[in-house]
Amino acid sequence: MNSTELQVWELIMDASLLVQGVMLLLVLASITSWMVIFRRRQILNRVEKSAREFEERFWSGADLNNLYDKVAGNRAGREGIEAIFEAGFREFARLREERHLHPDTLTNGAQRAMRVALTREMERLETHLSYLATVGSVSPYVGLFGTVWGIMNSFRGLAGAHQATIAMVAPGISEALIATAMGLFAAIPAVIAFNKFSTQVDRLEMRFDNFKEEFAAILHRQARRLAEKS
Repeated sequence: MNSTELQVWELIMDASLLVQGVMLLLVLASITSWMVIFRRRQILNRVEKSAREFEERFWSGADLNNLYDKVAGNRAGREGIEAIFEAGFREFARLREERHLHPDTLTNGAQRAMRVALTREMERLETHLSYLATVGSVSPYVGLFGTVWGIMNSFRGLAGAHQATIAMVAPGISEALIATAMGLFAAIPAVIAFNKFSTQVDRLEMRFDNFKEEFAAILHRQARRLAEKS
């Protein structure tokens, strides 16, 4: 440990209990936000990859019944666009068993099921993003509070001094400014990750919604053919 690191550590240890508490809170916020960042990144990348692979199978002309059987049999790994497809086709197949239903009734039922699945998937993808937004917006103010408190203590210590010098207040101001630095250290990655993940989630939502509409059109054509045969 060099002299600079030792000096910073000494400033932290010499800070008041309140300022140390603020620093500890910011460290915990930073650690938890990084845990959320790594977890969200893993989930969103996996969902994007899964959506890309499923769409390739879907638009390759695969039989919908066979595709549904494969998706429905994979309960543990079913997520994202696969969950939307499974919900829509399951409802369509259920309504198809009932005779003499209008094609619009079949399609509307499948669309409702897919909307519910889409909402559920978006809620899952947006989990903990609000936490990143909170850390990004609040951490600088928490650090600033610790800084202001530390500076107040530094100047309060000059009350009994006959002659104030910069050397007397510099250590106190330095330890107080560390709280601001910690607040920024916690906030900046959280803000960057929140903006990136929000854009990624919006892109996935648009992709899911486009698939839902296209799949509904395919189901509507199937429903009309079934009505013509009957």
